Amino acid sequence: MNYAEIKNCDIANGPGVRVTLFVSGCTHHCEGCFNEETWNFQYGQPFTQKVQEQILTELAPDYIAGLTLLGGEPLEPGNRQALLPLLREAKRRYPHKTIWCYTGYLYEQDILGRFCTEWEPMEEFLSYLDVIVDGEFILSQKDISLQFRGSANQRIIAVQESLAQGEIVSWEDKN
Repeated sequence: MNYAEIKNCDIANGPGVRVTLFVSGCTHHCEGCFNEETWNFQYGQPFTQKVQEQILTELAPDYIAGLTLLGGEPLEPGNRQALLPLLREAKRRYPHKTIWCYTGYLYEQDILGRFCTEWEPMEEFLSYLDVIVDGEFILSQKDISLQFRGSANQRIIAVQESLAQGEIVSWEDKN
């Protein structure tokens, strides 16, 4: 997997100050995407053990609320496989910090319906996520007044609560 950028003080992609990893590679190709260069799986730099350790170190300060994954598309098959060790270690070291994941895939249809049956570690991957912002960016539904998402179709899903209840629990309704 390649990555495009790491931001160590991001306040736009989840609550509080966050470390944000922009992965490379996306097959959605949403019209109006703010990060088109990350569609290319070869864009950026290789995601190495050294880069993973850099992210984990940047998560350490108390003022960092958590980690956010976006892109590109974190849930492309090669990307999610490369990200699983990072998520595993981030939750082990910092169990009280939240992990957010932005994806163009749909929670019920793609993530629970397809990915969990096609890729056995998907359930473990989901166990580390606190929030998924799902759905492709739709330019005609763009709304700059929305918190933590770009278009009205996108949902902010509280993952652990949704898994426990067997239905979508909105992060916004919890907060």
